[in-house]
Amino acid sequence: MTSEILTSKELKKMDPVFGQHSFDDHEQIVFCNDKDTGLKAIIGIHNTVLGPALGGTRMWNYANEWEALNDVLRLSRGMTFKSAITGLNLGGGKAVIIGDAKTQKTPELMRRFGEFVHSLSGRYITAEDVGMTTEDMDTVREVTPYVTGISESKGGAGNPSPITAYGVFMGMKAAAKFQYGSEILEDKNVFVQGIGNVGEALVEHLVNEGANVTIADISQDRLEEVRSKYGATIYGGNDIYSEAMDIYAPCALGATINDDTIYKIKAKIIAGAANNQLAEESKHGKILQERGIVYAPDFLINAGGIINVYAELENYDRQEIMRKTENIYNTTLEILDNAKVNNLTTHNAALNVARERIETRKRENLK
Repeated sequence: MTSEILTSKELKKMDPVFGQHSFDDHEQIVFCNDKDTGLKAIIGIHNTVLGPALGGTRMWNYANEWEALNDVLRLSRGMTFKSAITGLNLGGGKAVIIGDAKTQKTPELMRRFGEFVHSLSGRYITAEDVGMTTEDMDTVREVTPYVTGISESKGGAGNPSPITAYGVFMGMKAAAKFQYGSEILEDKNVFVQGIGNVGEALVEHLVNEGANVTIADISQDRLEEVRSKYGATIYGGNDIYSEAMDIYAPCALGATINDDTIYKIKAKIIAGAANNQLAEESKHGKILQERGIVYAPDFLINAGGIINVYAELENYDRQEIMRKTENIYNTTLEILDNAKVNNLTTHNAALNVARERIETRKRENLK
């Protein structure tokens, strides 16, 4: 699978949807358009064997529609495996809204999007992602019950970002245990790339642990804010991948581990919150393995958010949310050990576990 965006000329040579490398047997793709609100959205439902497809909605100013399509396909596929490996009875889905969340998002647009979600009768359940807030999910809830991550005051689990960050932190500690023999992150040099809500919460955990944290982001205001709150160091260079560090934590958009960056990376551990960090899973996972870099699979360690919103569907409390999220530590260690014993990339080791759970359920459903 690749993250390459095809040109219009290249698309003419192949099927524009089913021919995408990231299509990967999606069950359903829904294109949503509403002239009055300006809504242009795509909902991807990858797999519903384990349950309804749950995954957040991302609003992003994509360069073109093909970029948006490729993103939603990669993201919804990742959600399938995230839920499966975490033991949740959920399938994988995702949605993207094309546009600038700061200037084009309106309550009317969000409600119209909610109506499209509602039209799927529960096959897809949405939640918060990049460019979205808990308040946006409250707005969607006005027109459909098929939404999670609504405000605690309205009976929901609230903002999933802190739980996502905690799960990443647990996965990072497990990777440190595997690589260094100790889970203690004190004095480790950690570079956090992307300090949105999840990235900031991860910075807080790391600083409290005594790690030396360097932060990078496209927003200088965010950098200054997070430095002021936690004492992190702002990265001032122009090639973060070439810097000396112990742990690289990508927490922005995906595919930062690619042909241009993979041989520059000096970190011994990659553990972050971003989805689809490997531009080409098989190729780049293998290179990391050969280089002795421990990669904590993204769809495993960033599962805290879906654990949090799943609580709204299963009615379990905060204590159970934290227990399930802490268990990411144990699962990560198991995956890393399994990869080593069987000479697999860590990504493939995790993928095998997720796929086996799905196949087992599929066989049970046929009985």
